[in-house]
Amino acid sequence: MTGLRDEVAAALPYLRRYARALTGSQEHGDQWVRLCVEILLQQPDLQKPADSTRPDVFAVFHSLQQPFHSIEPCGASEPTETTGQPKAHPIDCPSRQRQVLLLTVLEAFTIDQAADILGIGVAEAVTDLKLARDELKGITSVRVLVIEDEAVIALDVANIARKAGHKVVGIAPAEQAAMALAKRHDPHLILADIQFRNGDSGATVRQILKSVAAPVIVVTGFPERLLTGNGLEPAFIITKPFDPTVLKTAMAHALSSAAV
Repeated sequence: MTGLRDEVAAALPYLRRYARALTGSQEHGDQWVRLCVEILLQQPDLQKPADSTRPDVFAVFHSLQQPFHSIEPCGASEPTETTGQPKAHPIDCPSRQRQVLLLTVLEAFTIDQAADILGIGVAEAVTDLKLARDELKGITSVRVLVIEDEAVIALDVANIARKAGHKVVGIAPAEQAAMALAKRHDPHLILADIQFRNGDSGATVRQILKSVAAPVIVVTGFPERLLTGNGLEPAFIITKPFDPTVLKTAMAHALSSAAV
């Protein structure tokens, strides 16, 4: 297997990250990636030269028959009075605007590369990015719980959340303390900085995901360990080191995807 297919294999974890963030769901994002890979393997004519690049891979995925019509869209469910979610209108961010936003902010493509990936003009991509950012600014203030065992980093992450207009209800150094704070404050969003110490390959993250209903954004220096497609994994993953803008955007997008 050479060229584009090798690039797909190498980029698979990050395709999962992008698809999960776009759909707001591990299940739906992984389903999209799986179906697209199946199409790619069944259609040899999609093969490109050996110098295929990461943008080429994302472009191929967007050129395939994306199964979004069979995947429940982001924000489809209505909040209930018992969810504890803040009373706010769901953000109706058009699909292409979300794509441009996530391609440039989460996946760090240039605006020109994002335009090529989506098959649109650069001017259109610039407009879409501005509209997406404007839409996400409409997210209301929510309760945020930070999980981080290094005090300096924890305070930095908490400060970013506060500057984004949210209320930090607590900072927990470990899973047990985090669950106690989550039960007490019922946060709308959890920011978890995972170090993967002592051989932890994702057990802590899975326990957090099982224990809370709020969206969880995982910040990690080892994203590939949480992008395997095996078992319960986060829908929102940020790679360290990160720019504060990335975290702010991920927070707004995660909240809008949860239809708060």
